[in-house]
Amino acid sequence: MTRTLNKVLLVGNVGKEPDFKFTSSGIPVVTFRMATTEVWKDKENNQQEHTDWHTVTAWRGLAEVIQKIVKKGSKVFVEGKLQSRQFDDKTGQRKQVVEVLAENILLLEYKKYTRDDEEFTDTFSLNGHKKYDSPYEDPITDIESLTKLKDMPF
Repeated sequence: MTRTLNKVLLVGNVGKEPDFKFTSSGIPVVTFRMATTEVWKDKENNQQEHTDWHTVTAWRGLAEVIQKIVKKGSKVFVEGKLQSRQFDDKTGQRKQVVEVLAENILLLEYKKYTRDDEEFTDTFSLNGHKKYDSPYEDPITDIESLTKLKDMPF
């Protein structure tokens, strides 16, 4: 059997507030739309751009984290896989959708904001996990000084 790969990596902006729900069996699920924009110069050196919209779905704990920290306009990195599914719409028409099933999400821009008159001020790390105060100091305080490109062996 030949091996295959289904991997999606996206960096873009969330287009509207994530839609957070629970399934009938109580499993949390969130869906949101995100835009990725490609920019290039044409033959006349004019800047061109094209935006694609992607539907992203996350389940369980990742869905709960997204619901708390991701909002319209957030810049995010999404790692996941493509998934297609079929369903019957309200008129009985058979529809097919292709979406990204998120396995990991990184919040690239954190902004203090409010949602439904509740203020969120928790600090989250870039991979969406809540940071907890530690009695130990972080041994790496200046990551940029440790990773100079000229020092890389390749």
